[in-house]
Amino acid sequence: MALNMNTLVEEFKYLDPKDPGTWPALPKLVALIGILVGILVAAYFLDWQGQLEEIENGKVQETKLKEDYLNKKKQSINLDLHKQQLREIDQSFGALLKQLPNRAQMDALLVDINQAGLGRGLQFELFKPAPSESTREFYAELPIQVRVSGNYHDMGAFASDLGQLSRIVTLNDISITALREGQLQMDATARTFRYLDDEEVSAQRKSANAAKAPKK
Repeated sequence: MALNMNTLVEEFKYLDPKDPGTWPALPKLVALIGILVGILVAAYFLDWQGQLEEIENGKVQETKLKEDYLNKKKQSINLDLHKQQLREIDQSFGALLKQLPNRAQMDALLVDINQAGLGRGLQFELFKPAPSESTREFYAELPIQVRVSGNYHDMGAFASDLGQLSRIVTLNDISITALREGQLQMDATARTFRYLDDEEVSAQRKSANAAKAPKK
């Protein structure tokens, strides 16, 4: 083996680079393999690398397009279901909106609240609507300070009657104190709500946009 290695070294040692045609077969083969490897390496960095990257990017884009297609296909299949759900939401919203009186109906609602208490035999010592409403996105809230006196059963019936009104009325901040001979006094804040008409909604949005606008 040592002799073969020495012979191989001797063959490469005395090669004439200017005349490769005179080289022995083994050096020629080694040189040819080296040239081929060099060509492949140069081709990879000069041309093939960019093409391989384009192919990889194309595969990624293809996967993304397939996912987008499947998502849109699912949406198109469920389109009728989404429309039906939207109609149901609109109907539910309309039903809830009907439980809020408009501006003209607020006075009648205040009368209903007062009559609910009187109908249960309660004595109103205070029934004071707030001087102004608190407005939200599409509705306004009116708090009313209420103080009534009567027995426990009648107060409970009064609260139940308010919950059964066709309009939304809530009792908040309830405080009950004992008076005499089984009589109680209840202080509470009754909150009623009404929806804003189109003019009020438009005015509120303009005011909100004006508040968001940068000051000059």
